[in-house]
This record gives sequence, structure tokens and C-alpha cells, in this order.
Amino acid sequence: MHCRLYAAAFIMSVYRTERKLLYLLIVVMAGAEVQDNISQECKQFLYMGTMPRGLEEQPLKKICQYYSGKPRFFTLYDTFSHTPVYSAYTFKRTDGSKKVDVPWMYEPQLSLVSGSREMEQFPSVNIHKSLEDSQAVLDDYSDTVIFERGQLNPDEHQADPDDKAATYTLTNVVPRVREFNIGPWKIHEHTIRKRLNNYCRGTAYVVTGVTTSGQSIRRHNINRLGIPTYLWSAYCCVNFDHNAPYSERSKFPAFAAHGLNDRENNRVQEMTVQQLEDFLKRVTYVSSSFQIFYDNCVPRNTVNSPLHSD
Repeated sequence: MHCRLYAAAFIMSVYRTERKLLYLLIVVMAGAEVQDNISQECKQFLYMGTMPRGLEEQPLKKICQYYSGKPRFFTLYDTFSHTPVYSAYTFKRTDGSKKVDVPWMYEPQLSLVSGSREMEQFPSVNIHKSLEDSQAVLDDYSDTVIFERGQLNPDEHQADPDDKAATYTLTNVVPRVREFNIGPWKIHEHTIRKRLNNYCRGTAYVVTGVTTSGQSIRRHNINRLGIPTYLWSAYCCVNFDHNAPYSERSKFPAFAAHGLNDRENNRVQEMTVQQLEDFLKRVTYVSSSFQIFYDNCVPRNTVNSPLHSD
């Protein structure tokens, strides 16, 4: 009797050890050059160099998105749903033109320990399994009639051709319902571009993300892409035109929005950043301490001003 109990305990111990080793192997394969702490050169895309807080407990990967030798924006990526949680970027004053001649790219650093930190064009044949395991590939979107590839950092919010090109990586893309993508969300991106073009006098920091639905796009009977329920976005611009019309001035230094990723009832609703944070605390897995911008995008020299009291 004692021998059987000892044997059972030993087997369970081996099983648990194997599971831990498997988990570590997955982490190593998915992590590669993607570091635990965001690099100094990628902090430029975050207000006060600070990531949104309240997602620390999730097993997510921090990607400094490199293209043509330079960091272009920052993405927090979920290697299990093969979709980004959010992309953070600095808005560039632009006419909104799209760069349509760029091939879709992937992140070598997610799939191989020795992978380059530069995004690369997808190979035409023989995609390595480690690439497919760690991130989305073009075949995942090939048979999706309802969904399109929707950029979180849209090329129309960038001006430099290389900054635009860098947005065409699948690590910056989520499945977006076509009617929502070309309708309400596209209109929202235009609205923000015009507002920041006209009234932001300094750097505008933008964070655009998703909430999860638990549903996935499947390929070969395997869950491949997490389908977002909501798209959300927020910007922070502390140096703005104080002579702007009140309807626009009231949306500074920070404002936000969300919209339902659906064919119907998909109106994009604008709101304060705090209202968006409260909404996300109710509908997704962020913690009670969730905050998109450091100190709520309040400029440092006005924190103690009588106009900014708790």
C-alpha cells in the first residue's frame, strides 16, 4: 500500500516537473529578444516613458517594433491569441495618405531565440512552425470573409514613409469586422488625425487596444486569432492650442473612445480617459489599478495647481 502511494506521488511529481519544463520552453520560444522590461529607445512612444499599468499579471510580450534600423512604435502582444493587446505610438502630423505598396511582415524575435529584432516580410513558402506558434500569419486571414486586418497603429497617423511601412506587421493587427473597420472606426481615425493635426502643439501619445471576446478565428480546427469585442483608443497631448474652439479644447490634454467590433450597433463613442478606464475594468481583464497614461496625462508643472485637485 505504501509503495503504491509512493509511486503515485512520484508520478505526479514527474508530471508537474514536465509541465513546468514545457511552460518554460514555450516562454523561451515566444520570448526571444522580447524583453521583460521595455527598452529605453522604445520608451519614446509612451507618455513619460511609462506603460499603461494594470496588465502586469498577464503573460504578454513587449515588442519594440523595429523597421529599417529604427524603433517605430511599441506593442504589447499576446502570443496565445496571436493578436496585440495594444499598440502605443506617437502621432505624426500627416495628410492621412496610406502607403499601399508595403508587404505584410512578421516579428522574427517572437519565434526564434536568435531572431532579428527587425520585422521581416513573410517568406513565400515553408513558414517555420515556431513562427506560426508564436504569432499570426497571412493564412490566418485568408478565408475570413467577415474580418479584415485592422491596424492598431494606423498608417494614416504616421508621416514618414518608413513609419507608415512599419505599421504593416501582423503583430500590429487584429481581426476587425469589415463594416466597423471601413465605417465608424475609420471615421474615428480621421477625426483624431484632424484634431491632433490642428490643435496639438507638442507630442501626442496614442494607445490603441482591444478587449477579448473568448471567440477565435480557427484554421485547421485550431484556434488561431482572438476576435476582439471592442476596439478602444486614447491620446495624450499636454501642449495644445488653448485658443481652440471649446468643442475641441475640452478634449485636451487627453481623450478616449471605444467601439463595438460588430456589423451593427458599432458606433464609436468618445469619452474621457477615466471613463474609458472604468469601462475596461468592467469588460476585460485589467486590474483595478489600470491606468492608460502616467498620472492621467496631467502635466507635471500643473499637478499642484488649484485647477487640478483630486
